[in-house]
Order: sequence, then C-alpha cells, then structure tokens
Amino acid sequence: MEKWNRRKRPDRLERRFEFDDYDGTRDFLDCLGEYCEEEKRFPDISFGKKYVNITLRPEDSDSELTDSDLKFASEIDG
Repeated sequence: MEKWNRRKRPDRLERRFEFDDYDGTRDFLDCLGEYCEEEKRFPDISFGKKYVNITLRPEDSDSELTDSDLKFASEIDG
C-alpha cells in the first residue's frame, strides 16, 4: 500500500505501475481485468507501452475510502 497515493477532493487512491516492456504491461492488464470482474469493481485505468495508471475511488461516490477500498488496492499490488 505504500506506493499508492491518497488524494482528497474527491477522496481516491492513485498508483502508477511501470514495466520493462509491453508484454509485461499487457500481462498485468489481463490479470487486473480478471480480478476486477471477479470483484465487480472497476477503477479508472490508463496505460501506455510500459505503464499502467490506476485511480480507485470509493464505491459510494459521496463517501470517503473504506477498508474495503484499501483491501482492493492491496490485492491489486499482489
């Protein structure tokens, strides 16, 4: 969780994942997509050839991040 940046207004978590090549990026995106489908959570994702940016917002857009949100981010790290 230490590599996630918590931002306010609105409350959210952001992280950039960097890879050595496009294959690494693609593999990560495939795994991330499967995990998001399983959890029914869909963060904002942008990516390029060697990076993926993820923004995770609370499930309830009018609230702050919860332990569930932090756990979801931690699972992405895994």
